[in-house]
Amino acid sequence: MRLANPNIPEDVRAVAADGTQLRYKLMELSNQYPDAIALGRGDPDLATPQPIIEAAKAALRDGKAGLTPVAGLPELREAVAAKLRAENGLAAERDNIIITTGGQEGLYLIMQALLDPGDEVLVPDPRYTSYDEAIASAGGSMILVPTTHEDAFNLQPDAVEAAITPKTKALLMISPSNPTGGIITEDRARALAEIAIRRNLIVISDEIYEKFLYDGWKHFSIGSLPGMAERTITLNGFSKSYAMTGFRVGYIAGPIDVIRAMSRVKAVTTGPAASLSQWAALAAQTGDQSPIVEFHRIYDERRRLMMTGLREIGLDYSDPRGAFFLWTNSSPTGIHATELSYLLLKEGRVLIFPGNAFGENWGGYLRISVLQSGDLLREALERMKPIIDRYRVESQV
Repeated sequence: MRLANPNIPEDVRAVAADGTQLRYKLMELSNQYPDAIALGRGDPDLATPQPIIEAAKAALRDGKAGLTPVAGLPELREAVAAKLRAENGLAAERDNIIITTGGQEGLYLIMQALLDPGDEVLVPDPRYTSYDEAIASAGGSMILVPTTHEDAFNLQPDAVEAAITPKTKALLMISPSNPTGGIITEDRARALAEIAIRRNLIVISDEIYEKFLYDGWKHFSIGSLPGMAERTITLNGFSKSYAMTGFRVGYIAGPIDVIRAMSRVKAVTTGPAASLSQWAALAAQTGDQSPIVEFHRIYDERRRLMMTGLREIGLDYSDPRGAFFLWTNSSPTGIHATELSYLLLKEGRVLIFPGNAFGENWGGYLRISVLQSGDLLREALERMKPIIDRYRVESQV
């Protein structure tokens, strides 16, 4: 779908092909509208559970604010390994874990440790464009693997197999997916594991949204399968599950030699993650897990509200099986998603990211988050409706 509206500001048009810059530009523009409802970023709006906050305070009070080992607080690494064994079926021990300054740094460390210039990584499309940047920073090349609305954006083994070349080193799996909310089902994961073993691929499994699946769908970790422990790198963290985005604590689980390589990179770049944040993460991992259950209930309630509201204003969406997003087909409006996002912000004061912020092939989609209260979601839908109606009518003239 072509970007054509001459009323789109030049600074928005200039970054339309760069997903990350486009998202930041729209967030910057939203600051002009004090009453804008933000349905863009994936930052949980719910309060961090109080015991986690108290753990950070206690660490400061008790003199635990000093540097930890580069790979992370030993107690936290032990707790993460125990969690992965119990919940994900991974054969993880403390030395298989590195604590990172959020998932973004984790992604960067993975690519720096794994890739040589010219190596290829298979990446599902659409995708969060930080993957593009991390791969490029290590001199790698990204090979897009198509996924489809009709298949709920599940990753298709045949499509992965078809994309492999002699330069392919790794397959990136994201489940649940940002931006689509799709998941990689267990049957597909098993088929992908067989391909990875047969074609000698490393699998990078991004599981940051693993706690938020709906309608009976279950999370499955590919690293738990026979023959996969030695070739799987699992990326996860505390930001989404525990509403700890600002604490910046992620983690990676993988073979010890890969973890050591990442530690060497981390030692000469950022050093260890903030100690106060790590103590808070330890409290999150070892404490009462009931807040996650309540978070899940709230997100599911909002998700259902938004699904109903989008249907009422005539927009379709892919099956949102996980995460915080509805991947919404905006093509009935007849205009490019960047234009529509700009108009929704300018005229409706609703911040929504266009699909092409998650890959150049997706100018007919919007990514809508549900990280606002039910009242604000209803208000956002009311603001969106006349704009959607107007452009749908105009596109049919």
